[in-house]
Amino acid sequence: MKISSSDTNPVCDEREIYERLLSFRNAEVLELGCGKADKTLAIAEKGVKKMVALEVDEIQHAENLRRSVPGHVRFELGAAQAIPSADQSYDIVMMFKSLHHVPLGLMDAAMAEIHRVLKTDGVAYISEPVFAGDFNEILRLFHDEQAVREAAFAAVERAVASGRFELASQTFFANPMHFENFAEFEDKTLKVTHTHHQLSTGLYEQVKQKFMSHMTPQGATFNMPIRVDLLRKVG
Repeated sequence: MKISSSDTNPVCDEREIYERLLSFRNAEVLELGCGKADKTLAIAEKGVKKMVALEVDEIQHAENLRRSVPGHVRFELGAAQAIPSADQSYDIVMMFKSLHHVPLGLMDAAMAEIHRVLKTDGVAYISEPVFAGDFNEILRLFHDEQAVREAAFAAVERAVASGRFELASQTFFANPMHFENFAEFEDKTLKVTHTHHQLSTGLYEQVKQKFMSHMTPQGATFNMPIRVDLLRKVG
């Protein structure tokens, strides 16, 4: 297993990656840390039997509950380290850039919970941002995630080393992110409800200047490098 790769081709939406790696037809799927649930609803259209999406942020969870969704989709308030589901409930468990948000001391518990709720031969799809790239250079000015991203990868490594999972594959790609202007970046990055960012005036201007250095008449586009660890449950 490796935490990063110099080769981040292809550049594509993550949907292309998970649709290539996973079979959703009649599957029971759990998403941990669903955020605004855009991926939740996209996956729910792939013929899944059941789609359960957990979110630990109460503000975002309340917004998700107000959405109109198909009957086989359910939103629940909960955390990866304490999944409110019975043993062997799911064929697939998915985490999109959320494992590094689990508290450091609870990442191993989260991996144990994923193992518990997966059916025999079920798979865990865990995507995590690689600590590299132009967007990361802006983010680290006010929210340096190097330590937590490394800890998340180490937790996955330990889960495989323990024998609870086997590594089915690792995939590296770059996910394009586009912002029309700095206001959109601020809304989607600085004002998220799951993390409280309080920037001084000087730091705010530094972040804005760094972002604006990437602006073009068409906006600013960043290719975020992502690693996908696909794990298969053992035992």
